[in-house]
Amino acid sequence: MADENTVGKINSRLDSDTWSSVLVQALPYFKHWVGKTVVVKYGGNAMLNEDLKRYVMEDIVLLNTIGIKVVLVHGGGPEINAMLEKVGKESKFINGLRYTDEETMEIVQMVLAGKLNKGIVGMLVQQGGKAVGLSGTDGGLIRAKKLDKGDGVDYGFVGEVTQVNPEIIQSLLNEGAIPVVSTIALSETEENVRYNINADTAAAKIAIALEAEKFVQLTNVPGVLKDMNDPSSLIQRIHLNDVQKYFDDGIISGGMIPKIECCLLARNGGVPRTHIIDGRVPHSLLIEMFSDRGIGTMIY
Repeated sequence: MADENTVGKINSRLDSDTWSSVLVQALPYFKHWVGKTVVVKYGGNAMLNEDLKRYVMEDIVLLNTIGIKVVLVHGGGPEINAMLEKVGKESKFINGLRYTDEETMEIVQMVLAGKLNKGIVGMLVQQGGKAVGLSGTDGGLIRAKKLDKGDGVDYGFVGEVTQVNPEIIQSLLNEGAIPVVSTIALSETEENVRYNINADTAAAKIAIALEAEKFVQLTNVPGVLKDMNDPSSLIQRIHLNDVQKYFDDGIISGGMIPKIECCLLARNGGVPRTHIIDGRVPHSLLIEMFSDRGIGTMIY
């Protein structure tokens, strides 16, 4: 029977063999992605759980350290809800969109561009990253008009992106920084008007404007599932031409619809790779970027 020292040496050797194999397999992916731009939409549980927050920040700093240009675009629905509740204001949603009156818009801007954005920047800096916080108003990054869905509904200060001016992001990327973007937009016509923008849509449009190589949405689900109750039914790859069939069959439904629509927006805008991945999985971003197994669903 082997003594404890022998067992320890075997386990150590196995660990070394495993890690060396992982690194060797990852090397071609490192080479491919260096110098490329990746836009990550960050939200959901990955923003609420402290461990998952740390994993995401570690992933992004690692990507940046090896020379990948990462842009982090974030939402913050739960935090906005919490702040509205704290000030005694009811969260109101119409057709899945937050009704945003003038007072709510002030709170949205305070939470997204203030507390959340600076908190994320601080976490990235703590991990050794060179992060810079932005809102869509900085440098005229995101311009928008009042959302009009043609349904006669007034959504208040909810905006529709009309233009992305990515120069400020590009400048930061060229300096080796990690831009962290909150999705508050300037009105395209009115000087002092700000709009609340859907973060998924804004991230997709930023990816298009930057001619990004990859657009990734971190979500609260494994990806597109054939059976919503069975995580093993994950569909890992969906061809652009087959998406409508999945809509028609009801496989893409509910909250997955707008996420897939954002993937299609980015893909049709020239972004070669669009992904929906599970932000609840530790280091899911690294798994997606540097392994042949991938994670989540890719629209290609």
